[in-house]
Amino acid sequence: MKEKEKRVLVGMSGGIDSSATCIMLQEQGYEVVGVTMRTWDVPSHFSTPGQTQPDEVLEAQALASRLGIEHHVADVRKEFRKVIVQYFIDEYMHGRTPNPCVMCNPLFKERILCEWADRTQCAWIATGHYCQLEDRNGYRYIITGDDPTKDQSYFLWKLPQEILRRMMFPLGGMTKAAVREYLAAKGFEAKARGGESMEICFIDKDYREFLREHCTDIDEKIGAGWFVDSKGLKLGQHKGFAYYTIGQRKGLEIALGKPAYVLKINPAKNTVMLGDADQLKATHMLVEDINVADMNELLTCSNLSVRIRYRSQPIPCQAILLENQKLLVKFATEASAITPGQSAVFYDGNRVLGGGFIAFQNGIKKLAAENEERFCN
Repeated sequence: MKEKEKRVLVGMSGGIDSSATCIMLQEQGYEVVGVTMRTWDVPSHFSTPGQTQPDEVLEAQALASRLGIEHHVADVRKEFRKVIVQYFIDEYMHGRTPNPCVMCNPLFKERILCEWADRTQCAWIATGHYCQLEDRNGYRYIITGDDPTKDQSYFLWKLPQEILRRMMFPLGGMTKAAVREYLAAKGFEAKARGGESMEICFIDKDYREFLREHCTDIDEKIGAGWFVDSKGLKLGQHKGFAYYTIGQRKGLEIALGKPAYVLKINPAKNTVMLGDADQLKATHMLVEDINVADMNELLTCSNLSVRIRYRSQPIPCQAILLENQKLLVKFATEASAITPGQSAVFYDGNRVLGGGFIAFQNGIKKLAAENEERFCN
């Protein structure tokens, strides 16, 4: 069946942003269809005893009823566990720090939204992300949201062109405060005063507890290892490399007489290297698993910058493509705590050119020296 051009599927979480998205699109003349994904149940998602559906489903259903829109619930808990939660566990088990929100958008949520859009004859897909879109040179690019404190462009770099061409982000040109005001003005005062959802939807405790709960043999598989210094000298024992991340200072449970930070994790040897803050600084970085609309544009961009974690400031940089298809990035100013597994997202001003995952940085100094002449001066 042919999709209807004025039908749009909205991913409804029951929260402020998706609610405002539904109301706004309905006002613009779209026929809105909502779908709420039930991905993972945690106790905090159930407000009353005996409740069979999580709060977000009930809130989305209530909003859909009030607006008179079609609404569906997609129970995708098994697949979410298999795809996203397993990725989260596997990354820590391999000594990397995962980016579950980055993986969830292209591999899970937007893919499922596409399937439901096709099923419900919707030409468009909309979410409450704070970002925008721009068409240029035959590609569709993500543009940062106008509210710098809520911009979510960092999380969406893996979205392929075929999904981006169907997307709408109605809130991208608004601030969070303006969205709240909009909801209140439309008669949704209680919703406008609602709180923010947690960053990682399936973690309601320390991630280490989560790993132990869902990978019950983690301590047998990994076990205690050694903290070492940059020369390889043993400093004391740790609980297992999966429980640490680059840049971590608190919770190390070792007294060295001065502040210590995690510099490097070696899963093969089960060692965690410690050092001072200056040793976290880096002039270069390796990035792998690249998703870029136009690689040549990224490599030749005179205004290139990169964000190496959510909410971090973009760092001016240059990039070259190595024979192994990894990017070698040179920072204009030193970066700190380069963390394997996290996303490196490249920007030309406010436009996302693409991104990749930060790789293990083994041999980075040698690579930098060998390729120094390839960087523009």
